[in-house]
Amino acid sequence: MIYAANFKTNHTRHSTQNYLHDLQSKLHDKKPDDRVLVFPPLTALDAYDGDFTIGVQNAYPVESGAFTGEVGLEQLAEFNINTILIGHSERRDILGESQEMVAKKFAFFQAQGFEIVYCIGESLEIREQGIDAVMEHLISQFEGIDTSYKNFVVAYEPIWAIGTGRTASVEEITQTHNALKKVVDRPLLYGGSVKGANIAQIAAIEAVDGVLVGGASLKTETFLELVFH
Repeated sequence: MIYAANFKTNHTRHSTQNYLHDLQSKLHDKKPDDRVLVFPPLTALDAYDGDFTIGVQNAYPVESGAFTGEVGLEQLAEFNINTILIGHSERRDILGESQEMVAKKFAFFQAQGFEIVYCIGESLEIREQGIDAVMEHLISQFEGIDTSYKNFVVAYEPIWAIGTGRTASVEEITQTHNALKKVVDRPLLYGGSVKGANIAQIAAIEAVDGVLVGGASLKTETFLELVFH
C-alpha cells in the first residue's frame, strides 16, 4: 500500500521538521512493502532522511527562468526531490489549470524521470449522472498523458468527497477503481476524506493500492492510524 500525505497550504518549515522526525521514529514498524509519501508546502522542502519519500505539491515545467512565484527543476534538485503531485482538483478548479497545462507538466517531469502522482476526479453533478458519465469525465483527464509511463501512480479523488467529511461508498470506490484499472494499469490510490474510521474498509478493496490523504495527514498520530490500520 501507498500512504501519501498532502499537507496542501498547511504546516511551516519548523512543524514539518517535527512531523517528519516523529513520523520516522515510528515507521520502523510499518509493513516492508508499504510506502509513505509526504508532500509538504514549498517553504518546508528540504533533503530529509527517513523511510519516506518527500514530494512537491506543484512545480512549473522548466529548469529555471522568468516565472514569478513558481518553482522549477533547479530548486527541486537542490533537495534531491523527484516526486511530484500533478492534476489535483484544487489546482484544476481553483487555480484554473487546464488539461493542456496538466499534460505539459506531466510530459516535462516524465522526461526528467520523476515519480508522478497524477490526480483525477469528478464533481457531484457528474457523479449523480451515473458511472458512465463519471468514467467519460475521468478518461478525459488522461488526454495528453502518457499512460504507458512506468513511474507514475494514479490518485482518484471524487471532488465532492475532498475535505467534506463525505467519503465515497465502498460500492462507489470499488466500481470506479475497477473501471479505471481497465483503462490505466498503474497503482491506484483513493483520496477523499480518508480517516481512521474508514481506512480498513477502503484498504480492503482489491483495486485500491493506497490512499492520498489531506486533513487526516496533518497530525502524525492521525496519519499513522492509516499506515498501521
